[in-house]
Amino acid sequence: MRRALLWLATAVAAAGVVLWWATGPQPLEEDDLSGLQPGDAARGERIFVAGGCASCHARPDADGEAALELAGGRALKSAFGTFVAPNISPHPEDGIGDWSELDFANAMLRGISPEGEHYYPAFPYTSYARMEPQDVADLFAYLRTLPPVEGRPEGHSLSFPFTLRRGIGLWKLLYLDPEPVVALGEDALPEVLRGRYLVEGPGHCGECHTPRDWLGGPDLDRWLAGGPAPEGNGTVPNITPSSEGIGSWSEGDIAYFLESGFTPDFDSVGGAMVAVQKNMAHLPAEDREAIAAYLKVVEEVE
Repeated sequence: MRRALLWLATAVAAAGVVLWWATGPQPLEEDDLSGLQPGDAARGERIFVAGGCASCHARPDADGEAALELAGGRALKSAFGTFVAPNISPHPEDGIGDWSELDFANAMLRGISPEGEHYYPAFPYTSYARMEPQDVADLFAYLRTLPPVEGRPEGHSLSFPFTLRRGIGLWKLLYLDPEPVVALGEDALPEVLRGRYLVEGPGHCGECHTPRDWLGGPDLDRWLAGGPAPEGNGTVPNITPSSEGIGSWSEGDIAYFLESGFTPDFDSVGGAMVAVQKNMAHLPAEDREAIAAYLKVVEEVE
């Protein structure tokens, strides 16, 4: 009996060690970024717009030039608590001014802080993990051109056990995947491939438009099928080409909506989508058209 208990304790301890290792941060190394061109701020601005970075990281209600002061502070309410967007201006103490390109890539692609801790997935790195490293480098170069802003917003307001960041490592094993959500054939048109990249990667459209399971992970079987709004008020619409979604919209309708905010039924954009559409309007027309082309080929979900 004693020997059996000893074996059981050893097995439990070994499993604990394996779990501890498996849930630890798995950062990128310098070699993973080898071969990249120096970050190009002009190209990075395009990624900044596609990602809607100012929508979360600018001060609430900031507009115009003030929207480029990425002081953070916007509260994101969820079933797990309230998350607060941080200062990502190039301020050396309060923002990301002392980060290296590798630090930034680890945050975007792996959800890991420079201190080696897991970020909470309220920061949508599950989508950003699908981005090209060169685009990440370009985005970082653009962020460094913006004004440094002093001050740090208040931290997250979470209850136990969500205060234990180590558990996010287990969550990442389930949901952090750099592979595309929608598999496209070898004959896929270039604009559809570009649209997939923008929607699934920097645009992180699935973060709001895809329902989530009880662990807060995206239900990829219902990709872009809509669901309850993350903050608990209203719903996020289905944007698949189904009768419940935007199946009656043409590619031109979708592209025009992203440019103007007007639907084919002469309604106008509302809610949280206002900020998203405002960002999309600043993209080149070919990017909006690519997004439209992709949304017409994703699987229909009622």
